[in-house]
Amino acid sequence: MLRTGDEYRESIRDGRRVFINGERVEDVPSHPMFKPLVDIRARIYDMAHEPKTADIMTYEEDGEKFAIGLKPPKSQQDWWEKRRATDAIFEDINGGVTRVGDETVGEMWSLFDGQDVLNEVDPQFSDNIGRHIDKVVKGDPFHVSANTDPKGDRSKPPQEQDPDMLLHVVKETDAGIVVRGAKYETAAAYANQAFTKPTIANWGSEALSDYAVGFICDLGSPGITMLCRCGFAGRASEEDYPLSNRFDEVDSLVVFDNVLIPWEDVLFYRHTKAATFIRATLHRYSAFAFVQRNLKFADMMIGTALFNVRQTGLDKQQAVQEKLAQLAVYREGINAHLTAAIALAEKSPGGLMMPNQSLLYTGRVHACSNLPAMMHIARELCGGQICVTPNAADFAEAEAGPWLQKFYTINEDWVSDDRRKLLAVARDLLNSGYAGHRLTFQLFAQSPPFAHLAAVYRNFYWDGPLRFMHKVAGLSGQTLEKKAPGEADSSVTHWFAEHSPMLPHNLDDVA
Repeated sequence: MLRTGDEYRESIRDGRRVFINGERVEDVPSHPMFKPLVDIRARIYDMAHEPKTADIMTYEEDGEKFAIGLKPPKSQQDWWEKRRATDAIFEDINGGVTRVGDETVGEMWSLFDGQDVLNEVDPQFSDNIGRHIDKVVKGDPFHVSANTDPKGDRSKPPQEQDPDMLLHVVKETDAGIVVRGAKYETAAAYANQAFTKPTIANWGSEALSDYAVGFICDLGSPGITMLCRCGFAGRASEEDYPLSNRFDEVDSLVVFDNVLIPWEDVLFYRHTKAATFIRATLHRYSAFAFVQRNLKFADMMIGTALFNVRQTGLDKQQAVQEKLAQLAVYREGINAHLTAAIALAEKSPGGLMMPNQSLLYTGRVHACSNLPAMMHIARELCGGQICVTPNAADFAEAEAGPWLQKFYTINEDWVSDDRRKLLAVARDLLNSGYAGHRLTFQLFAQSPPFAHLAAVYRNFYWDGPLRFMHKVAGLSGQTLEKKAPGEADSSVTHWFAEHSPMLPHNLDDVA
């Protein structure tokens, strides 16, 4: 079933307990701080029904249509279609959003790949995973991800402090498990369900832990309270802060106060080995959608900076062109990693098609670690006016307006109103509270930088460079590590070793 936007809006009118800015929210879809993102998610649902975009947003199976973003990937073509659908969304809404469902559902596919490990715990959990993946495809919910816990004092194990600092199971019943604690979740207040998984705790050598639990949570369940950070929407006029007012994705501290999770919604429980494995492989699919967001953000920075230097006549200066080139290199680096990750995609342990892991994770490091520097280059190219320009109301005021129109008009092609609009977007993209929030969000949205690098370490094909240097240096002895049975080699080096033992001198011959 493909939902409509109105059906989605009605689905989150379920009596959920949501608090923001000191008030209990009576109706989430119409609340001014949630409405912009609710409307965007509703728009995504409606795009699946409109003739202009239906073929991009959906696929057909057994005579029925489903959302392409929720489709478990089984081929490279699936990834090209997912990428095209995401781009279509950004083009339609004239901006970028992160938490809208397609970027988090991939975590379920990682669970599917880990069924052998989870079967060691309980085969019932493996069945639950397959059923929930099918339910997501057919039910078309807004599916998000429960991320980090409050954690408390990290120098202590959870058992030596308030146990609720990490989400944990307090009781088992015939109906399911009962959980307590809290999780930070972006978009929870206006989503339908969340894959709730553990933050890696200080388990030590424990084989079992009540903190090692993962489940699907209906966000309208009794016992859940959502405490949201104050949104940016409505704080200032949309003319002055066009991005803050339209694209702010509100985060929540989701409190679980003895919430019952039915057994059929439990995906793993107690075994720390299973929880550790899941955390280590969690982003093998979802990282793709996350990095694609960075690509669109790079496009916005380039467009903003380039328009600005063209307006002011600085685009012919070599120093300016060099900075623009740096932004282009950053953008194309992301693009290259995404494209190559599809082109060299590999079969997963569960038989799905996963993006090339080494290229995907190195692309994520490139996109995230260089983002602060790229934002500052874009600021430089926009100049100081992004922090000193008056608001739109001053441009419209009878006495102040003529002066601002005089000094903000550059020539007949760039009148003051266009100059003001560009500077307003630049300020909101690079300099506002919303801009700072989005930059910090990179440390939370999937995982922090050290985890990004750990993923690269786990997935890079180290034997490629080792074998070559073993040969160059003429080393003797067995100095190379043997890979574990069935362990995938995901690097470009390995792909070429398999498909083209001797690279052609003319790279045009590489198909």
